[in-house]
Amino acid sequence: MKLKLLLFLGILISIGVQGQTTDPKMKSLFNGKDLKHWKVPDNNIWWTVKDGILYGHSDPTKTGSYLWTKSEYKDFVVQLDFKFGEGTVDSGIFMRGEDARNPQIQIGISGSLKRDMTASPYVPKRGYPVEAKGVRQLLKKNDWNTLKARAVGNTYTVWLNGKEVMNYTLDNANLEGPVGLQVHPGKDMSIAFKNISLAKL
Repeated sequence: MKLKLLLFLGILISIGVQGQTTDPKMKSLFNGKDLKHWKVPDNNIWWTVKDGILYGHSDPTKTGSYLWTKSEYKDFVVQLDFKFGEGTVDSGIFMRGEDARNPQIQIGISGSLKRDMTASPYVPKRGYPVEAKGVRQLLKKNDWNTLKARAVGNTYTVWLNGKEVMNYTLDNANLEGPVGLQVHPGKDMSIAFKNISLAKL
């Protein structure tokens, strides 16, 4: 009887292991020293690297800025740690470029809704088609948070601090482009990033 039970448990464990999906191998996009994987804007006054951390901050005229990867991606997952800085933080991760067919995964306060919409997708000319769930309980306002965003075809999934909070399908989405980080125009703000990595899927 004991032998049968052990064999049965062994089969269950084997099935469970085979059914698990292995996470893709992530490649670093930020080495903590410089921005060699990124297109640094001309006359850069928005993005600085210090002690392994990437800081984005507004300029005196609040022009805002975007930091784009040098490479473009189709299906991918990107992950980073972020921490709110000073001011009204309005930032995010651009998924495959900036146009009306690319969502931005919001980090911080929405300029249009005037409330925190972290982990929700913003789509130009459409606003926020869905809102991430459970963010208020997960988000740490004064500490580091981990955000993971995946793009497969036209479907986007987001995890905040290890928990899935958003899944959205965008009709007629653009399916290739760079990843971007933002300091929103018109804002007096700062934000910090570290451990930025990406895997092609």
